[in-house]
Amino acid sequence: MSKKYKVGIVGATGAVGRELIDLLFDRNFPMQSLTLLASSRSAGKEIKSHGETFVVEQALPESFDKLDIAIFSAGGSVSLALVPEAAKRGCIAIDNSSAFRMDEDVPLIVPEVNAEALKGHKNIIANPNCTTAISLMALYPLHKEFGLKRFFASTYQAVSGTGVAAMEELKNQVCDFAAGRPIEAKVYPYQIAFNVLPHVDSFLDTGYTKEEMKMLNESRKIMGLPNLKNSTTCVRVPVMRAHSVSINAEFDRPVSVEKARQAIKAFEGAELMDDPSKKEYPMPLFYQKKVKCGVGRIRLDNVFDNGLAFWVVGDQLWKGAALNAVQIAELIAAQGE
Repeated sequence: MSKKYKVGIVGATGAVGRELIDLLFDRNFPMQSLTLLASSRSAGKEIKSHGETFVVEQALPESFDKLDIAIFSAGGSVSLALVPEAAKRGCIAIDNSSAFRMDEDVPLIVPEVNAEALKGHKNIIANPNCTTAISLMALYPLHKEFGLKRFFASTYQAVSGTGVAAMEELKNQVCDFAAGRPIEAKVYPYQIAFNVLPHVDSFLDTGYTKEEMKMLNESRKIMGLPNLKNSTTCVRVPVMRAHSVSINAEFDRPVSVEKARQAIKAFEGAELMDDPSKKEYPMPLFYQKKVKCGVGRIRLDNVFDNGLAFWVVGDQLWKGAALNAVQIAELIAAQGE
């Protein structure tokens, strides 16, 4: 009989937390029990899923004494406080925040790319940033085919990446615009409806944002390419769900569009959607609640030698967060830990 796990979700009332609950059930993860954890202000709330009603508990250090695996999606400060507590109590912590991603002792995992890095973990496993995970669904198979050297990226990030409040704000602003009412901006510094904001996360002294640097640093770690070069501009767009990324990449070996398409088709984390003559290309409308990310608009780059330009779209609540975390848990279960 295969092992069943006592699983906890920290941040269960948030957008990613809700997706985690559904994915664990929908993917038939071997659970003995599921415990939902959140802050004290959310304790006592009821969440219904798959015919069961769960009462949210306050996340405390002792909460992890009774758990085998805990998936964290409650922000960096909560993770910094509670992930080490979970780990020392024998609970494997899968963390969605950026708190431990660049820690040398913590594996940063995208299962389709570096599942082997999970070996020897010390009960803390990091989940990558959403744009990194989605971008790698195109970059990694192309790297395996041609040898990735450097890339530029521009992101088109959905408001659900910020959370439930941002999704509500976009809805409200669209309704207010249609009704001719004044538009309020609370979540973002400016109106997001019918606008784009070249500002995701906080700015650093270099002029880049933390989000933009995650693409470089996390891609290097996950793919094992310490000398990889990247420059990214992250942009928030008035899309409800699913991020898009435009990428221009240079490779070590000669490239061809046909070989690139074949590499994407053969990769388990992506699907090729690339027939411009039929107006077939990935869009956020097509990739909400989809396991695979879509890759299209593949063409030879006009600037780079051995360069390709392409477009990748994925659900950041899934592959960019909840799904990737559940896939990590599935790896743990497959290894019988």
